[in-house]
Amino acid sequence: MYKVIVLQLMAALIGTVLGMVAFGTRGALSAALGGVACVLPTWLFAMRLHAASKRPGASYALAFFLGELIKIALSIGLLAAIRLIYPDVHWGAVVIGLVVTLQANVFAFLVKT
Repeated sequence: MYKVIVLQLMAALIGTVLGMVAFGTRGALSAALGGVACVLPTWLFAMRLHAASKRPGASYALAFFLGELIKIALSIGLLAAIRLIYPDVHWGAVVIGLVVTLQANVFAFLVKT
């Protein structure tokens, strides 16, 4: 599960470079923030699932679906917070960073576990 996070971090770096190429320094920072809005909730979700798998008698399915709901809500909250933290945000670059980082999950299936 942690390999997904490493892949997402690498994808966020690629998204940041794409934001830099397309929109300059402002775009690079915006794309990096978009990537963080995806990586941070995924990391917390992975930690929660790992903790749930260690508890005897815990409902893993419930932990998964509740964790996924929290992950989505946290991602939306972080995207809203970006506007408050960085008022000069370039939303096109945020979308680039977010989409490129989310696509890392597709490549996670190619990595052997």
